[in-house]
Amino acid sequence: MGTLRGLLGFLLLSIALLGPSVSMANTTAWQAVQEGGQVILMRHALAPGVGDPDNFERGNCSTQRNLSDQGRAQAVAIGDAFRARSIPIDAVYSSHWCRVRETAELMALGEVQTVNWLDSFFIASERHAREQRTRDARQRILDWQGPGNLLLVTHQVNITALVGGGVASGDMVVVQPEDGELTVIGRLTDVR
Repeated sequence: MGTLRGLLGFLLLSIALLGPSVSMANTTAWQAVQEGGQVILMRHALAPGVGDPDNFERGNCSTQRNLSDQGRAQAVAIGDAFRARSIPIDAVYSSHWCRVRETAELMALGEVQTVNWLDSFFIASERHAREQRTRDARQRILDWQGPGNLLLVTHQVNITALVGGGVASGDMVVVQPEDGELTVIGRLTDVR
């Protein structure tokens, strides 16, 4: 029983200490995107489950894992948070997957352009495209020079391939393209 209490105490302390660092990371990232010139890598909003069904078809939403009602509300809330903070978005790109495109559309931050280089490569039939999609996305990010920000709504595997770490549904990694490198500025988590 004493070991369990000790473990519980450690976990509570860890959560308490983690809170300020998450908040600080969000603050730094928010400041960067308010200034513009950044690239925001966002994982689609909440779509319960993992991967897609075996009968997956890219153009058929009924064969895909889709946003839940909570995921739709999350996407709208994230768009509202960007508008409330006057975050300048110059361009919005998304993968062709329905949950990703719907996330970008519900955020209502600009016209959404679907592109192959943000498509997932999680399922076996798409794994062959991992290197090419990652290379193309990286180049697009490095080429970004807008006064505003570039919003890329995609999948966890794509973000991990680009910056070495994933994000939860609806979370974002803010990167700055400079000198041929992607510098991670911070993360935007639990945005509302």
